Formats: sequence, C-alpha cells, structure tokens
Amino acid sequence: MDTQQERLSHLDRALSNGENICSSEGMLCSFPTSLKKPFMINGAGLIVCRQGNFTFSLNMKAFSAQAGETVFIPEDSLFQVLSESEDLQLFIFIYQIEPIRDIIGNSVATMYLYMQLRTEPCYVWNTGDEEEVLKYMSLLDNTLHLDNNTFNDNEQRLLLLGLTYRICSIYNRKLMNLKTTVGHKHEIFIRLIQLIDAHYTEERGVEFYADKLCLSPKYLSALSKSVCGFTVQELIFKSIIRKSISLLKNTQKNIQEIADFFNFPNASYFGTFFKKQTGMSPQQYRKK
Repeated sequence: MDTQQERLSHLDRALSNGENICSSEGMLCSFPTSLKKPFMINGAGLIVCRQGNFTFSLNMKAFSAQAGETVFIPEDSLFQVLSESEDLQLFIFIYQIEPIRDIIGNSVATMYLYMQLRTEPCYVWNTGDEEEVLKYMSLLDNTLHLDNNTFNDNEQRLLLLGLTYRICSIYNRKLMNLKTTVGHKHEIFIRLIQLIDAHYTEERGVEFYADKLCLSPKYLSALSKSVCGFTVQELIFKSIIRKSISLLKNTQKNIQEIADFFNFPNASYFGTFFKKQTGMSPQQYRKK
C-alpha cells in the first residue's frame, strides 16, 4: 500500500472483518474510524506511539499515552480512542491468539492469561523495547501479502509466537522490578509458572509445587487464584490440555503414546480426563 490513507482504510476493513492480523503496516497519523467508537478487540493489541499523544478508554476506564510509550491491549477488551493530537505518529498491530494457541509455551500461555486477569493491569508504559517490537511488527507485515501455503503460514505463526514471547518478557521484567508485597506475590506466581512448565507432564498434584516453593498447598492455591483467577490444579490441567492439543494436531502420536507422555495409567484414563476438560474425546478433537 502506497499511501497512508490506503493503509488506514485497509486497517479499518481488517478490523471490521475480524481478520487474524490487523496492522497499520507502517506509521499512521490518525486512528482508523473503527477505533474512534467503542470497539471490541477480538485479539491482543499493540499501539506504539512515536510522536504526539492520545487518550483512550479500555474496558470503560480512561488512559493516556504519549511519545515513546506502548499501549498493550489484552484479549477481548473494549477499546475506544477519545482524542488524538494533531502531530500524532503511531503504529498499530492487533492479532488473534487462537492461531498460535496450540504452540505457545506453557509459561507464555499462563503469563499471557495473567496479563489479562490482573486486578490492576499495566496497559501503558515506556518499555525500552519499542524498536524491537516494531521489528517484529515489520516482519509480520511482510507476511500479510505472501501466498497462502504451509511454509508461509508457519513463518507467520512463528513470528506471532516470537512477538508474544517478547511481550511476556517485557511484562515479566516489569513485574520483577516491583519491590512491594504485591510484587513478591507476583514473583511467587511466576516461579510457580516456571515449575509447572518444567514438571506438569509428571506432577499433577498441588503438593509437589507447594513443597518446591516451601508453602502450604492451600496457601499456594489461594495465591494463584487471587493473581490469575485459577487454582494451581486448574493451571496444571490447562497446561496438559494445551500440550495435548498440540500433540493431537501436529504429530502422528496415537492416544496411548500421548497418555504415556503425560504419565497417565492408560489411554482410557487420559481420554476421560481430556473429555472432561474439553467436552470431546481426543479422537474427536483430532478429527475436527
């Protein structure tokens, strides 16, 4: 697209059509019309402000952003631009998580969930990583006009995965810089995520993780629930299901082999667990 107006119009259409990736494909000096009224973001979003400033509402709360700051929009958020300065320069990138949900790592998936469910989320800040984020956005822009084939699709998915990892790394760094009691609770939660990521295929009991963190199972589950809305057990089960889906969709492993991977007693036991969590048997999920 040669002109800014063409890119603005294309972004507007992409947002209205709910496309998997909605990008400004370069710098804009104004927001698209869709975002100037209440708009449900059916994906995760990034807005990098290069110059000027703007105000916006996110889930009915007012915020502002200025040059050098990045706005992070979590999944399924109600967004609206309220005002923008005449000298505004910004980049917009909104993408669906669903196409990469089966390949994102457990730590990233849980951290991303945490970003959405925090009671006091951070939506705007100067990360110091704006240029690196823009590089990812530029590389992804290049994939938008490639032919649809397996290689190009996988390249795009991996770039989206890389961008998601970068976002979570930024968020993790900000959390670890907190020196308050709340920050300490978050630190425990992050350590829990790391332990689950390392051991969820063998250890499904809360006691194992509580022991590793020198906490009682009851306290650890209460802490997890207060931070992200899920107990430790629920996080472990979500990790198993996410990896199970990836194995069903992306490998030729049979159900017994997948059951063995997660140390279930047999394929039937795994099938019952999987159906309870997803509403479908592993065989049904593989065929859909």
